[in-house]
Amino acid sequence: MSPRTRPRAPRAIAAACAVALILTGPAASAGDREHPHGIPAVQLERLDRGLVAAATADGTFLSWRLRGHEVTGHTDTGLAGPAFHVYRDGQRIATVTDSTNYLDRDGTPGSAYRVAAVVGDAEVDLSDEVSPWSGNHLDVPLRKPADGVTPAGEAYTYSVNDVSVGDVDGDGQYEYVVKWDPSNSKDVSQVGYTGPVYIDTYELDGTLLHRIDLGVNVRAGAHYVQFLVYDFDGDGRSEMMFKTAPGTKVIRYRPDGSVASERYITMPRQDRAAGYTHQDDYRLSAAGYYEHVVDMFLGWHRHPEVVAGRWPATLEDAFGIPRAYTYPLSGADARALADYFVDVYAPGRSTRNNLRAFQGFIVDGPEYLTVFEGGTGRELETIPYKPGRTDDGLRWGDYAMARIEPANRVDRFLATVAYLDGRRPSAVFARGYYTRTTLVAYHWNGKRLTEDWYADSGWVPMSNPFNDSPHGRDGTDPEYATLTTQGAHSLSVADVDADGRQEIVYGGATLDDDGSLLYSSFAPLPPGSADPGAVVRVGHGDALHVTDIDPERPGLEIYMVHEGGTFAPYGHALRDARTGEVIFGDYTGRDTGRGMVGDVAPEVRGLEVWPAMPPNAADLGIGLFSADGDLLAPTTPGTNMSIRWAADMTTQIVNGTATTVLQTPTVDDWRRGRLLTAEGTLANNGTKGNPALVADVFGDWREELLLRTADSTALRIHLSTEVTERKMFTLMHDPQYRADIARQQTSYNQPAYPGFYLASDVDWAKVPMPDYWAPGSVDALRDALDGCVRSGDVRARDAHRLTALLVHADGQVRGGNADAAAGALRRFVQQLDGPGVSAAARAALAYQADSIIRMLT
Repeated sequence: MSPRTRPRAPRAIAAACAVALILTGPAASAGDREHPHGIPAVQLERLDRGLVAAATADGTFLSWRLRGHEVTGHTDTGLAGPAFHVYRDGQRIATVTDSTNYLDRDGTPGSAYRVAAVVGDAEVDLSDEVSPWSGNHLDVPLRKPADGVTPAGEAYTYSVNDVSVGDVDGDGQYEYVVKWDPSNSKDVSQVGYTGPVYIDTYELDGTLLHRIDLGVNVRAGAHYVQFLVYDFDGDGRSEMMFKTAPGTKVIRYRPDGSVASERYITMPRQDRAAGYTHQDDYRLSAAGYYEHVVDMFLGWHRHPEVVAGRWPATLEDAFGIPRAYTYPLSGADARALADYFVDVYAPGRSTRNNLRAFQGFIVDGPEYLTVFEGGTGRELETIPYKPGRTDDGLRWGDYAMARIEPANRVDRFLATVAYLDGRRPSAVFARGYYTRTTLVAYHWNGKRLTEDWYADSGWVPMSNPFNDSPHGRDGTDPEYATLTTQGAHSLSVADVDADGRQEIVYGGATLDDDGSLLYSSFAPLPPGSADPGAVVRVGHGDALHVTDIDPERPGLEIYMVHEGGTFAPYGHALRDARTGEVIFGDYTGRDTGRGMVGDVAPEVRGLEVWPAMPPNAADLGIGLFSADGDLLAPTTPGTNMSIRWAADMTTQIVNGTATTVLQTPTVDDWRRGRLLTAEGTLANNGTKGNPALVADVFGDWREELLLRTADSTALRIHLSTEVTERKMFTLMHDPQYRADIARQQTSYNQPAYPGFYLASDVDWAKVPMPDYWAPGSVDALRDALDGCVRSGDVRARDAHRLTALLVHADGQVRGGNADAAAGALRRFVQQLDGPGVSAAARAALAYQADSIIRMLT
């Protein structure tokens, strides 16, 4: 059959029945659900067809999802699955078999479109009706927070920063979770106050569901706020999980936009008893920091490291000056030493150490982790953040190096979602990566957080916290000691050992699914380095990418850049993800700040890899590399963010920084040139130039580009309108990609990757068929049955016994009894063979029931 034909008018499903057969509909309430532990598949979202239409110069472009459970095999040009009838204004205009997009050259701005999946000769569901966008993008209206003024009198405004997505109401469509950053947002190394961070949740039409004000005790910046949006408990609705503090509150709105309620999170009982309140403000003024130093010096004689004899007994010894004071210090003596430290010692170490101006940081006060209900913002649970900061960074090495940076290494946070047991999503939160390194994994069951495991390198030993070199040293924990100095400004999850469970790739080290250390990668320093021949960590870096980069090698690979300069064995390297062993790489002798992977040279097998190019790149012989290490070109594409935009499955790059010169973001192809100029929008995070999000949020398998408008009054979603003849399931139904999308917002945003090789030369026979469980699927089938009853396609008396079977199946799912649930659904399918069920309803309901059975078994 031709991929696209113009057939005769069809006999479609009756309207009420058809609408119900979209396999969506709200999932059961959160209170009624807990993840079914017995379901033998990974939990992913139940998504609708995701049909979108966009006006182009050539007609109306339509794009929609192939859902993972619909894949039945492969062809030479894609995956096999249902065909699709395309409807314009109620009339069938085409049948599409080779893809999930279509260009209607006769469409008008007033046309209305639907698509129906077809199995055999029967339509088995019908999408929602959509109208065309006026162009290749859609604006989601946003409500910008009010401007503010810091305690220092500095004015600030707000702009959209990172965005994540989740289905917060169980309707099969994504909502958009927007982080608002103030204009005075800071890196952890930058001095000054910031405005508070806000996290909003919006429907696609711009309806603001709620706003969470993190309050003054959470500093704004890429390293501070890592927010996870995911269905953690398997109720079919996404929750949100992130770090909070006293002063964090949830704001809910009425339909007219006015505030309906404001409610602070629940502080733990012990904190309330200790006198902490939501009115507390822990931000340090310059004078407050000085008093903090005085207090630190007053307690010097009691510090555990001093008592143990591991640190100098006196501050004079630490500063290398003659002893002149008696310990415990008096208040006057502590101030004299504080003056010396701030005015003499610190500037003597580096002229950049202006501690008299140190302000705006938060070095004490409670820290929490809170779970919020995604649809309402309601607080579900708040617990103490693990681990706490302990101090202002003294034990983390923040005072040890020439550049004294209190509250720096201690406040480096990361977060991700991971399928540690291969089925249920866990939330993983990390603190630290230069010195002490910690990760903790939690499972949320709808009622409480349960710790899966905790990994902690232990403190890095220092002989003098005011003059030492703590990077690259082992921690004190016997198992996790070598985690130190290996983390990146992001992290990844992937099933690196092919056991069906995801591991945490923490830069140069990887934790197994049970939290044990799988490996920490070391290599010898080469000639010309700081210590040739010494075996050292591959070390910290800014960018990290994990997927099947080289399809000719078994398993996955890691591509990472490293900033250790002459102390790092590689500036960039490709490693085996299972073992951590280096496949190839180059020593650069300098901070190699960024790097990227992608299929930018489609004539070469595998994904290409490339680092950001240092000035001496030609001398070093680096540039664009093939997956097996061949130098392909001395020049490279950009490194800000990649995107799957083109019809041929090659990789494109999103360019455009947001520094003092605000560049318009673009989508560029290494061979074809510019494919999109996103006029009227801006990227985020300065030189990083990150979009708000790059993800497959609707339409076919390609990724959408989400950017803030220049005035941040809207979130603009750009859609690729190139017609493709490649049929692929939505990337959101690959567990590594879906977890990566949840992770993308963390720290220095990195692209999302599937857990298999996906490029222009993909071997479709090797693309894994999705095997997952979508919570709420049985509820959606009940909704479909009810719709067919209302339309007259199922008689009421037949519906009673059919409904009873679905109720039984749903109960078995909730109890984790997959086999019994599947048995009830098989009986449901058998009961459809009767005179009380129309042929169209029988085909559609049986197809959906069979789809659920496949998920369960």
